[in-house]
Amino acid sequence: MSDAIVGLIGSVIVAVLTLIGVIYQSRKANEAVFAKLDKQSELADTRLDAKLEKYQAVTDTKIEELTREVRNHNEFATRVPLLEAEDKRLNERLKALENRAS
Repeated sequence: MSDAIVGLIGSVIVAVLTLIGVIYQSRKANEAVFAKLDKQSELADTRLDAKLEKYQAVTDTKIEELTREVRNHNEFATRVPLLEAEDKRLNERLKALENRAS
């Protein structure tokens, strides 16, 4: 074999080994990036869950307050017709007493 062929074979072997090394390093770098992204994603999910819990607590508090106000309103709405009936009855008695006094 001539020196040129031996040099060519040596260059091809070096090129193949270099290519294998580059592929290996690229895969390792990608794995590290994906691991970091997964960790950041988990952290973001945790923060999102915390925010959702806070907003849910605020919403629950508002709903409880509105429920209390509606119950008060319903109680008032029940009492008003009774008061109106009582007012009407008292006005009739007053008129009757005024008629008797005249």
